[in-house]
Amino acid sequence: MIPEHGWHVGHYFYRFRRDCLDAPLNAELCEQFCAALAPGEDDLPKRLASYWISGHDADFGVVVMDPHPAKVEGIHQALLAPGIGQWIEPAWSFISVSEVSEYVPTVQSYRERLIREGATPDTPELDAKVAAYERRLPMMNRNRLEPEFPEWPSACFYPMNKSRVPGANWFTEPFSHRNQMMAEHAQSGMAFAGKVSQLISVGVGLDDWEWMVTLWGRNPQYLKD
Repeated sequence: MIPEHGWHVGHYFYRFRRDCLDAPLNAELCEQFCAALAPGEDDLPKRLASYWISGHDADFGVVVMDPHPAKVEGIHQALLAPGIGQWIEPAWSFISVSEVSEYVPTVQSYRERLIREGATPDTPELDAKVAAYERRLPMMNRNRLEPEFPEWPSACFYPMNKSRVPGANWFTEPFSHRNQMMAEHAQSGMAFAGKVSQLISVGVGLDDWEWMVTLWGRNPQYLKD
């Protein structure tokens, strides 16, 4: 149940059943709702955040991460439990697992890329850059597997699949070409360092899409950009 690498991730979205909300919720139900989103220590997942949702798709959503899937699913079940559950209906969900992408450069491939980009082999300057990357890599990978959720005011979530259409099938491209395109994509994302943070989780074998993209922004404008 617990992955060797990565954590289970649950994205859950809900609507309030306004047809049933003919009177204010009593204190007991309000307390149950708050407790579902802030469980006690025994039921508390490693990561948990809740969001109000703009637009008609949902009223609120939660993102949950934990090594054990029962901790993740427990939040969803608590919101639908007898009592508060009669006023809430699921709108959409996505189940996935965090991972380190196969396109994250190893130390050796990072060295080779620097040389391809013009660095002089066997120089102290190149060795220093590679050593710095080697020191950063474990932390970078940990942030991909077990990220902290930033307390920023904006977030967006969307599932995606890699293209498989004739003439534009991602998986028929040579790995070297795919790796190059992903490196270019990562480079463009660096322009938003400190403005946007992301979590890419994998739904292959777990849900209807291959990936879920979660973006947090210091300002909604950065998510648009």
